[in-house]
Parts: sequence; structure tokens; C-alpha cells
Amino acid sequence: MAEKEGGIVKKGHEEGTKMAIALLEEFGLPLGLLPLENITEVGFVRTTGYMWIIQEKKVEHNFKTVSKLVSYDTEIQGYVEKFRIKKLKGVKARELMLWPPVNEIIVDDPPTGKIHFKSLVGVTKIFPVEAFAAGQ
Repeated sequence: MAEKEGGIVKKGHEEGTKMAIALLEEFGLPLGLLPLENITEVGFVRTTGYMWIIQEKKVEHNFKTVSKLVSYDTEIQGYVEKFRIKKLKGVKARELMLWPPVNEIIVDDPPTGKIHFKSLVGVTKIFPVEAFAAGQ
């Protein structure tokens, strides 16, 4: 894929997790945003902000403090910039009986302690950032 050209790639769960967390940290995003398992590859192209994560199987994670069930596909991709991930693919949040794809995540800047999740169907949900801290 052309968008992966010039990317830094880490293979394996341990290295991939370290890189994913380092990227979240660098761009001011909550460290628990991507609770992934059995990562096989993480890549990042600094010039474009394109990031991808490949994991062995789909993961569902319940963010208990906001009672939000989120599904992470085997391949997750998007463009990372300061306080934001856009054109996100591979992440869905349960909304009543539906699973609308989340296509953008934005942390307020200046910080208000809020994080916004936008879906393609026009739904925006706002939660406290700490609900997505590491270990949640």
C-alpha cells in the first residue's frame, strides 16, 4: 500500500504495543484508547501521520466508567495528529443495538478533560478523557 511507504514498522505484541502507546502519548491522546491484544504489527508514517495496527483477532473492550463497549477490528488504521485521530477505520462503538463505526476521535485543546468520538452517521459522543486512561 502506498500510504505505508516510508513507515516505521514494529512486529510482535510487545514492540507494537510500545510503539502504539508512544504515539498516543506523543499526540496527547489517552493511553487506554487502544486496548489491543496479540498485536502482530504497528506502523506509522511520520510525514503523513498514517498509522496502522494489525492484531490476530477482533477485540471487544468495555470501558467501565462510561459503560461503553467498543469493538476493535483485526486491522485498525487512521491518521494521527495532535489531540486527534481522523479517517479512523476498524473501530466501532456500541450504540443501543447498532455498531456505528467511529471515524474521528478528538481531545479538546486547550484541555477541558473531554474527548469526542464522531461516527460517519453524524453521531458525536463526548466522554471524560480519564475514562480512556491506561488500565480502564
